Amino acid sequence: MPILGVHHVTTYRYRQPVAFGEHRMMFRPREGHDQRLIEAKLEITPEPSEIRWLHDVFGNSVAIACFSGRACELRFDSSVRLDHLPVNSLDYPIEHGAEIYPFSYDVEDIPDLARSIERQYADPDHELERWARQFLRRDGPTGTRDLLARLTHGVRQRFAYIARSEKGVQEPLLTLHLGSGTCRDFAVFLIEVLRSLGLAARFVSGYIYASEQDGRIGGGATHAWLRVYVPGAGWVELDPTNGIIGNRDLIRVAVARDHRQIVPLHGTWTGFPSDNLGMTVDVSVTAIEPGS
Repeated sequence: MPILGVHHVTTYRYRQPVAFGEHRMMFRPREGHDQRLIEAKLEITPEPSEIRWLHDVFGNSVAIACFSGRACELRFDSSVRLDHLPVNSLDYPIEHGAEIYPFSYDVEDIPDLARSIERQYADPDHELERWARQFLRRDGPTGTRDLLARLTHGVRQRFAYIARSEKGVQEPLLTLHLGSGTCRDFAVFLIEVLRSLGLAARFVSGYIYASEQDGRIGGGATHAWLRVYVPGAGWVELDPTNGIIGNRDLIRVAVARDHRQIVPLHGTWTGFPSDNLGMTVDVSVTAIEPGS
């Protein structure tokens, strides 16, 4: 199992000392059978007067920091190490009744999946569904694995990745019309596409290991992808930005029904608008040799 290290530093700078309100952080990766946390460190400067941890409604780990006093700079420095087991989800077992699309979820699962199937964005002319249905086979039944792979690679091949520093996510129809977006735009787009087909999907925030050799997109910042629920296989990870099916190189931090529920870091400050000098975010993900 490879060991990966993540160093994530966010720094806010101000023209003169300002006061800070509550800040909520999602830096700590979710543990599971495919990733195990070895070490996690969080240093905040200036030191908060109080910091507490909780799990949100989705089971994500959230740190909440409160501050007293003022400062010209606020810095969050998170370091984690974890065992990461790559899983090729094209090899996953699927329940017999779900091997071919369309299929129906078990009636007992529907209450828990319903909000993840529910559409979040307007699509009055069913453009997303039409885009999705071009990937269905015309010469016979469409396998579920094949459909998910076709959709994921379809985004990777047909859309251009364009970095954007502004907050927020493009609406899926805008992403379709522009033919471009960021990783978070592509994740939201494919989530809505899958939901248009009646499938349950959720947004994932985390990091990606991108070496110089593999050409992965999304290194140097937080990364976004999605999960789709497949009976027998469970929640399958799809990264349309890089055409990844499975969790290879993906470090899962938080999962939610809507991207607005898992912002990696947000908070408030008090001062004049002109005091804000901006922020910088530096993320590095490295492979660590055993014993080092």
